[in-house]
Amino acid sequence: MASIGASRYLATMNGPAATPQTPARQRKPDWIRVKAPTSPGYAETRRLMRSLGLATVCEEAACPNIGECWTKKHATVMILGDTCTRACAFCNVKTGMPRAVDPLEPEHVAVAAAELGLEHIVVTSVDRDDLSDGGASQFVKVIEALRKRTPGTTIEILTPDFRNKSEKAVDAIVEAGPDVYNHNLETVPRLYPTIRPGARYYASLRLLESVKRKAPHIFTKSGLMVGLGEQRLEVHQVMDDMRSAGVDFLTMGQYLQPTPRHAKVEEFVTPQAFDAYAAIARAKGFLLVAASPLTRSSYHAGDDFRKMQAARAAQLERAKG
Repeated sequence: MASIGASRYLATMNGPAATPQTPARQRKPDWIRVKAPTSPGYAETRRLMRSLGLATVCEEAACPNIGECWTKKHATVMILGDTCTRACAFCNVKTGMPRAVDPLEPEHVAVAAAELGLEHIVVTSVDRDDLSDGGASQFVKVIEALRKRTPGTTIEILTPDFRNKSEKAVDAIVEAGPDVYNHNLETVPRLYPTIRPGARYYASLRLLESVKRKAPHIFTKSGLMVGLGEQRLEVHQVMDDMRSAGVDFLTMGQYLQPTPRHAKVEEFVTPQAFDAYAAIARAKGFLLVAASPLTRSSYHAGDDFRKMQAARAAQLERAKG
């Protein structure tokens, strides 16, 4: 699935008790439990998305932060429909043959951004291997619609890997000028055949490197899930690979099993271990690092964008001195 699939560190709330026909869910530790969303702001955001016919990764990926984000009227829009052409072992988004691309979707995204008063918007998508450009032209149209209707809104995109089409796709999207380009590596290379079988680690890495080479001013971002059986040194190597590709911002979060059919959690990584990973990542030179059990690609994205801007400005000042 997209880098949603890339994205989407797919998590669930504390679900219903298992039946005799269903394997028991693993009990989550206290540090990653969240309350069910009930606020008026949550309901208002949901109504707006439904009225515009928009899908969100927040819902489709069962993000644990949906209550907090939607209460603040922050939502990550998922374009190109709600059906993915891949079936990643970690992802809760449904798989199948997607519907035709909605020509009104770009304008609807822009209307949602205006209605919510967004200063920063995150736009992601399912994988669309059925489309000749992988859906890149729809990302371009969404960016253009946002620039026209809400010119003050900064734009972050989280794209799929555009398998076998990445060069032209990246060219088109970079030309449209998003402020942040995110594509998640998701896991360590050794686990790709079982966790992300439709993708290729080094192809995703090359996509990120290509964005930075073509447009050094665009912030690049990538994320990792942990708890899938990766080894600590493998995670360190992925950090090095990201830095070699010029990635500015690393996000790391705990993988949570969406349903018993998905890959199981091999380990619940402690907050202290996340802190250790974050310290190592900062030492490797990332402009910004967000690492905690509940960190997801678009969690606090607007605040993090401003932090990246400040970090780059400080970096440039140091270079002058």
